[in-house]
Amino acid sequence: MKRSTRTLTGTSAAAVAAALALTGCSSGQTSTDSSGGTSTGSKSGQITIAYLQKQGDQQYFIDEANGAKAAAAKLGKVKIVTVNLGTDSNKAISDIGTEVGQKVDGIAVVVPDQKIGPQIIQAAGNIPLVSSDDPISDGSGKPAPFAGFDSVKMGTEVGTKAGELFKAAGWKAADTRVIAAYQEGLSDCQQREQGEEKGFAAASGAKVPIVKVGTDNSVVDAQNKTGAVITANQNVKHWVVWGCNDENETGAVTALQNGDFAPADIIGVGLGAYLTCKDWTAKKESGNKAALFIDGHAVGAAAVNALVAKIRNGTPLPPQSIAKTALVDASNYAKAGVQCT
Repeated sequence: MKRSTRTLTGTSAAAVAAALALTGCSSGQTSTDSSGGTSTGSKSGQITIAYLQKQGDQQYFIDEANGAKAAAAKLGKVKIVTVNLGTDSNKAISDIGTEVGQKVDGIAVVVPDQKIGPQIIQAAGNIPLVSSDDPISDGSGKPAPFAGFDSVKMGTEVGTKAGELFKAAGWKAADTRVIAAYQEGLSDCQQREQGEEKGFAAASGAKVPIVKVGTDNSVVDAQNKTGAVITANQNVKHWVVWGCNDENETGAVTALQNGDFAPADIIGVGLGAYLTCKDWTAKKESGNKAALFIDGHAVGAAAVNALVAKIRNGTPLPPQSIAKTALVDASNYAKAGVQCT
C-alpha cells in the first residue's frame, strides 16, 4: 500500500482568526469520546493528527487543511498529515487503516460517503476522531464529534437571499424555474436543499417549480447536467440557481450563460463564495448574484483544537463545533475575507 503524503504544519493568521468564530458544546463525558477513544490526555510531546478529506483538491478543503495547519502551528508540537481521498470510499477505509498503523494521535475525516461511517469509526479504534463537514455515526447510530456548519441554516440563508432577489426582479413564477443542483445521497446536501426551498418560499411568496439536478458536487457535472435541463425547458425565460456548494451553483450558471441566457435572467446564489466571486473579481457581468461565505479555515482549526485538547488535557471532544457564515455579493465579498480561486 502506498504511504499517504505527509504535510508539515504551516502558518496562517487569517485562518486562526477565523477559528475564533466557532462555538462548541460539551457532551459532559470525561473519559470516552464518540470514536471510542479513551485517552486520559497525558501526552505533552509531539502530536500527529491525520486529516483525511474527500475531494481534497477543491478550494474549500484546501482552505480547511490550511486552517488545520495554522491551528497546529499556534498550539505548537503538532504535526498535520493531509490525505486526499478523492471520492473513493475504499481509499478512505484503507487510508484510515494506514494512519492507525502509523500510530497517529488523532484523526479528522471528511468521508466520501457517509455510509462508511461505521467502518471508519471502527477502524480508528481508540484514537480520538472528529468528523469534519459531513457527519458520520457508528454502527449503533451514535454520531462522532463533528466540526462544520449547520446545513439547514445555511440552506435557508441561501434560499432566502434567492427569494429576495427573485421578488426584487419582478419575475413571474409561470416563466421561471429553479435549478437545485446537489449530490442527492449526501445528508448535508439534502438538508441544505430543504433549507433553500423553505427560505425561498418564505422570501419570494411564490411557488416556482424546482428542477432538482443530481450531481457529484463538481463544477463539470453540474454544468453537464444543467445542459439537459435547458433542453427540456425551452419556454423558461428566467432561472434561479442554488446548490449544495459553489461548484454546483457556478457550474449551473455557466451552463445557462453558455445556453444564451443573459446574466440579467439568472439569479444564482452560491454556497461557499470562493468560486462565485471569480466573476466579481473580474468585474464581469454574471448570473452569480450572491453567495453564502463559508470559511474552511475555521472548520479545520476547530477540528485540530478539539483533538489536541483531548489528547493533551483529556478535554471531552465537543459533540458539535459550528462555524459562522455570511452572505456576500460583488460589493462586499473582499471585505468579508473571501479568497477567490
